[in-house]
Amino acid sequence: MATEHIAGRVVTYRSAAELVARWSDAVAKRTHPGDPVVVATANGYEQFLLCLAVARAGCLPAPVNDQMRPAEIDHVVADAGASFVLRSVRQLRGAAPVIQPATPAMSDVAALFYTSGTTGHPKGAALTHRSLVAPPAAAVLWPASIRHDEVVSALPVAHIMGFMTYVGLATAGIACYMLERFSAEEVLEVIEARSCSGFIGVPTMYRKLAEAGAAERDLASIRIWGSGADVIAPELVAMFKKLGSSANLPIVGSVGEAAFVEGYGMVEVGGGVAAKISLPGIPARFASSVGFKLPGYTFRIVDPDDRPVVIGAIGELWVKGPGVLREYWHAPEATAGALTTDGWLRTGDLVRRGPLGTIMFQGRSKHVIKSGGFSVYPLEVETALMEHPEVLEASVVGLEDESLGEYPAAAVRVAPRSTVTDEELVAWSQERMSRYKSPRRVIIVADFDRTGTGKIQKDRVVALFDQRGSGQADE
Repeated sequence: MATEHIAGRVVTYRSAAELVARWSDAVAKRTHPGDPVVVATANGYEQFLLCLAVARAGCLPAPVNDQMRPAEIDHVVADAGASFVLRSVRQLRGAAPVIQPATPAMSDVAALFYTSGTTGHPKGAALTHRSLVAPPAAAVLWPASIRHDEVVSALPVAHIMGFMTYVGLATAGIACYMLERFSAEEVLEVIEARSCSGFIGVPTMYRKLAEAGAAERDLASIRIWGSGADVIAPELVAMFKKLGSSANLPIVGSVGEAAFVEGYGMVEVGGGVAAKISLPGIPARFASSVGFKLPGYTFRIVDPDDRPVVIGAIGELWVKGPGVLREYWHAPEATAGALTTDGWLRTGDLVRRGPLGTIMFQGRSKHVIKSGGFSVYPLEVETALMEHPEVLEASVVGLEDESLGEYPAAAVRVAPRSTVTDEELVAWSQERMSRYKSPRRVIIVADFDRTGTGKIQKDRVVALFDQRGSGQADE
């Protein structure tokens, strides 16, 4: 099997193993076992293999996104206590003695993944070898020997979703065509030219593919679409399922539609802990559902007093399982705040408890807006706003108010050449939502500041309203 690509060339399992072994020898020459090593190279499959090389040398890789500013990378280097910063593979050139791979215990720390840092300084999630190996282990069951698949992806290696995607594809024996940078046009061209059978991205990527004319392209070779890192709009799920197909039959051609897999997870759980599969022919009307927990994980949904909630109620999701981090690196207070004494991770995510173990994602607890005694969940308002035919994307935040405490406000990205105004969107919202939910202010933006995986940075959305002035719509 082959994995695309390092500098445009095909890399087989054998050649990848040879690169990892050679690079690990050079890493060992410059470090000591157990040392953190910041991998600050450009995004790409080479960065993924360098992380494996650091681990083979017995050190702890801490990959960082190459879009981070120097000061942000300096913070990671200092916080990790890195003995070595790997900025280019050129640093690993030269002869080095061949070493045997490290043989750590499954409970030992394997790597440090730093949170995206949408608020405050990012923290290093110390993930064990069990965290990174156990969850994708079932991928070996994929029948790679009797069928050929190729998945396109442009996810950042430094983000846990990207890293675990590449681990999972390699484990399954599925070829990966990796783009160092996401380009909607290039992704569409690659799928058409190579007849790829899968694409894995984040909701922002799907929006950009749609805006780039995905509906006019031949994407029938896609059997599975995959998404994660954020909630995806139901209409996007339905659209891309129809653009793919279930099979390609002689004479008949492509038939059916593709499956769509949505994953839920975070860096603190080593990737995904729950998934929802929208099978071909089944309406994708429940796209906000996190779905069912993955094997090996246990969920608990609790109220503010840490008591289990009843079916239909909203509470904070707690998770226990193999991927849960061991600690936040050099941050005992943060660790104590996230992990209970008996091993539960407090995710900070709010979910609605459903029947048969299902859950519906409602948003981050810190993003809930308290308005006049009511709890407003931004995701619910954002979903409603995107039902407007000219709204492509929305981000809802709470703004301070003397009488209400907070009130909801929305920044939206609209379709090209749209003539809709912010006042019209406020009025449209008030006709369709409860008074306490509908945004009192709406501003139209060209785009949002985002994290490395395309998530909107909520704290910067609040700043947009400060820049536009403090006026709000009349009640």
